[in-house]
Order: sequence, then C-alpha cells, then structure tokens
Amino acid sequence: MVHDPHDVMLEEETVPHVIVVDDDSRLRRLLQRYLSEHGFRISVAANAADARQALSAIRPDAMVLDVTMPGETGLELTRSLRDSGQEFPIVLLTARGEPADRISGLEAGADDYLGKPFEPRELLLRLKAHLRRLAPAPATDNLRIIRLGEQEFDPVRALLSGPNGNIHLTGGEAALLSVLARKPNEVLTREEIARALDMAEIGERAVDVQVTRLRRRIEPDPREPRFLHTIRGRGYVLKPGVQ
Repeated sequence: MVHDPHDVMLEEETVPHVIVVDDDSRLRRLLQRYLSEHGFRISVAANAADARQALSAIRPDAMVLDVTMPGETGLELTRSLRDSGQEFPIVLLTARGEPADRISGLEAGADDYLGKPFEPRELLLRLKAHLRRLAPAPATDNLRIIRLGEQEFDPVRALLSGPNGNIHLTGGEAALLSVLARKPNEVLTREEIARALDMAEIGERAVDVQVTRLRRRIEPDPREPRFLHTIRGRGYVLKPGVQ
C-alpha cells in the first residue's frame, strides 16, 4: 500500500513535539526513548546554545529543561524565551526541589517544576496535562467571550486578543485565565485555583506568582488591577468589562 506523503505530514503535525534540554546524556537518551514510545516527537539538546539552534528551525509544543546546566542556566533560558514571546509550556528539571526553587522557576516563566530524581511517567502525565490545557475546550452554552478593557478572551480557544491582534500567553497564563474566566465575578480561593492548575503540591504561593504574571498581560497597570482582583483572606476574582 502506498501512503500519500501529505497524509504522513498531517499525521506528524498532530504528534506533540517536545524539546528535551539536559547536559546529562544518559537522561536525554532515556527521556527520548520513553517519550517517543508514548506518542511524542522528541528533539534533544545538551545545553541552552543547542536548544536555541533547534528553536531556530522548529516550533515545539513543549520543552523539558534542566535548570543547572553549564553556561546559560535553565532559568536564564526560560526567562529569555518568555521575554522573546515564546509561549509553549516549559517544565523545569532540577535536583533542587525546595519550594523556593520551584517559585523561582515559575517567576522566570516556567509552567511546571519537577525535582530529580523523578519517574518518567510523572513527566509524561505533566506534559499531557499542559498540552490538554492548550487544546480547544468543548463548546458549552455557559462559555462566552470575556471583555477585559480593549481586549477579549475566548475561554473555548484560550485566546486573548486586542486591538493589535492576538496576545501570546504562556501555557500557565492561559490556563489560569481560563479557570477564572469560566467563573467571572466569582471569588476562587487559592486552593481551588491550585487544584484546577495541578499545582496543589507546589503550594498556593505558586498561584500568586501566576497571577502576577497574568496581570502583566491583561492589566493597563498591574499595580492597580482593574480586572483581576485580590480578595484579602479569600482569593482572586476576575471582573470583566470595559473599564
């Protein structure tokens, strides 16, 4: 049977493409084999410079990134990628699993944090969870376009747009805004948000970090929020509208 090359190309486009960046060659090979066996296309890089070269040729669906690499660290690369507008999910790997280290990763722009040693299956499940958040949600009657000043957010497509076009959100930012937009004008506790974002084990402080990042995207002045409000002692609430 002869396969149409176009069909092969379409099939490849539906397979999530992940870049694994780690200076440990044994771990790179292990993750490349394991994730490939579970339905991912994998590119590997030994350091930040190799990762940048790969990114010049491909647009990945996600990145798995070691923090403590020689030269440019994983945190520095994460920060640089976010500053340049790269919004794909980033999962950081590190031997330092303290809560403060995880918060530093989130502040740099990462979506998740996994301490070494770890089970490859846990990484697989986390990657799938982040990619699910980026997939279009099933249309339901109670989901509608949310107005945020001159911007609009579509919870179904997780798309934020403004007068000058689409505004790129990271996976974590889009996930948080989707959670809040599904219950506008309703206060959500940090615990509820953490559970919805699969961040319960990192702690509620991680929610605060994500809120700070999101405000930089949607608020004219993040120091004086118009839409995403803190309700002291309770949590956060999204108040849409033209303000």
